[in-house]
Amino acid sequence: MNIMSGNVIGLTAVAVIGGCAVALQGQFMGVMERSVGTTGGIFINYASGAVLAIVLLVTMRDGHARAWMDVPWYALTAGVLGLVIAGSIGYTASRLGLTTAFTIIVATQFIVSLMLDHFGWLGATARPADLTRLLGVCAIIGGVWLTSK
Repeated sequence: MNIMSGNVIGLTAVAVIGGCAVALQGQFMGVMERSVGTTGGIFINYASGAVLAIVLLVTMRDGHARAWMDVPWYALTAGVLGLVIAGSIGYTASRLGLTTAFTIIVATQFIVSLMLDHFGWLGATARPADLTRLLGVCAIIGGVWLTSK
């Protein structure tokens, strides 16, 4: 993969924007959790997201919503997993602090992602876990320990 190609730069920019959004969402979920509770925060989070998703679905017309029956059953649980993510962020960010909560969450994401990639589980393209990737995940786990101290 050529890091200088426009596609990689564009994709990196989208990932950076997503990372910023995740951090901001975590902070906002923690604020809502303290005010309206975890369940109330999850509801507000998904209600506002649903409004935007409906607007995009109606205006963009880029998807094929009727093709949902062709999607593997496990992929249909993404919304439920989103509730778990939002709830765990809101609950832990207000108790552990945003940095510690996200460090644990992100480290766990890397471990599970490494396994999904390595074994090609749940529709992932198999990408073997080499020594470099394993050392990277170990470094992240070390970062969790340092950040939590």
